[in-house]
Amino acid sequence: MKHTLLAILMALVLLTACASPKAAVPLPAESGMQPIMEAPAAPESRSFASGGGAADEAYSLQQPSQERLVIQNVDLTIVVADPKAKVDVVAALAKSMGGFVVSSNIYQSYTDNGAPVPEASMTIRVPAERLEEALTEIKSDALEVRNENRSGQDVTKEYVDLKSRLRTYEDAEEQLRTILEEKTSPEEVLDVFNQMMYYREQIELIKGQMQYYEEAAALSAINLTFIAQEKVQPLEIGGWRLQGTARDAVQALINFIQGFVRFLIWLVIAVIPIGLIILVLLWVLWRLFRFVWRFLFPRRKARPAEPPAEQK
Repeated sequence: MKHTLLAILMALVLLTACASPKAAVPLPAESGMQPIMEAPAAPESRSFASGGGAADEAYSLQQPSQERLVIQNVDLTIVVADPKAKVDVVAALAKSMGGFVVSSNIYQSYTDNGAPVPEASMTIRVPAERLEEALTEIKSDALEVRNENRSGQDVTKEYVDLKSRLRTYEDAEEQLRTILEEKTSPEEVLDVFNQMMYYREQIELIKGQMQYYEEAAALSAINLTFIAQEKVQPLEIGGWRLQGTARDAVQALINFIQGFVRFLIWLVIAVIPIGLIILVLLWVLWRLFRFVWRFLFPRRKARPAEPPAEQK
């Protein structure tokens, strides 16, 4: 009986280890059971995870062989001749470098004078060691680089901390397996099994977080925005080509004049005639209302007062 029960519980543990946890499993103390053993304490390197200064130096000395994990991201805005074609070119570039396209979006924009032009935005991931090569290739046919912002996040300490916690939980799980073989009563076996389930869940969560850090550091993200050439072309007036602030100021003046002229056209052609029609309709309705009112409630003529009777 004992060996059969142990075999069934060990099979459940192995099946649980192959599947990702769907919901958090409470600690044995939370479920009202007495814990069989305490989890081993985490390594002291965890105390340096949020420190600075001397703590960072001690951490570096304590983990000399750990390769640094840095998550690199780039935001790039460029002006191109054809945003739609550029999206296809960049998608092919990311695939050829061993990366992939996370998202892409092509939408309609408008120039200052109201002409429709296409614009596009996309996010790609490329191997971190080929990030500079990818950026150089993307900017090779750009007419103008409007914005380029690079950011990096060093997650080495977080990654090492996760590795230490993973070893701790794996050791605890192994010790629980040994304890499980020594238990005889079903209650004790069930208590040990629940604790093993908890540690297995924590192990899977830590492995998932470590995998995220590894993939994010291995593949850098590039967020791209492609602006159509027509939207930033210099303004030409009488042979003068205005650029920069002067172009924006003159264009703003032109837009104001155009908007004011449109307002006058709407006022003369639409607003005033519509207002007059509404006033005429209101006057007709008022006259009709008065006519109906007088027809339904005619005024009574006042009778002349009779002379007082003469006294005899």
